[in-house]
Amino acid sequence: MSEKLIGKIAAITGAASGIGLAATEALLAEGATVVMVDRNKQELAKLTEKFGKKSIEQITNLLDTDSCGAMIPEILEKVSHIDILYCNAGTYIGGDLDQTDAATIDDMLNLNVNAVMKNVSAVIPHMKSRHTGDIWVTNSIAGHSAIPWEPIYSGSKWAITSFVQGVRRQLREHGIRVGQVSPGPVISALLADWPEENLRKAKENGSLMEPSEVSEALIFALTRNRNITVRDIIVQPTNFDM
Repeated sequence: MSEKLIGKIAAITGAASGIGLAATEALLAEGATVVMVDRNKQELAKLTEKFGKKSIEQITNLLDTDSCGAMIPEILEKVSHIDILYCNAGTYIGGDLDQTDAATIDDMLNLNVNAVMKNVSAVIPHMKSRHTGDIWVTNSIAGHSAIPWEPIYSGSKWAITSFVQGVRRQLREHGIRVGQVSPGPVISALLADWPEENLRKAKENGSLMEPSEVSEALIFALTRNRNITVRDIIVQPTNFDM
């Protein structure tokens, strides 16, 4: 434990599974309090009971405009402040563009892009008033390379790369650090849409990684001295490359 996160309060979206759950466990282990944000009420109840009083549930449906807009105010009714906002929730679409319907595209862009922008926008006044804070986003290596088998997903992540780097420049004078962690393929529900053959081969040759390996990168960034900003971490399985 670095001791730098003891007493900090973090809010994590998509906290009930995958990378969000791994990040929750890692931050709790570092002494932080974690507001676990997810739409899965039953799973949140189980997890907060398991983790104890330093975990707080926040039921939010990021695809619902009102619920998304209420997230930060509702969190601030439960905790005194937010030191860390980790926008992790996301979804995945693979395959050819013309094989995806418009409603599915809308849902993915609303979750991967719009909700992130709304959540970050909502927390900025609070962090500005405290002259400190950390905002992190789960991106993807697909946000750094044009991936032909997932152009919609890749497009959403390119948008977030631009957003994160622009907001980082806006907020640095206010003591707020902004960055993104961009993992390669992680063993999670998001890969359910992968072609079965691609998934099988990736598992067999060690080209997938665990969510905990992403959360370790997040902890590294958050525990740097305040005069250091880690703006982007790309983490990928050694046997996976573009």
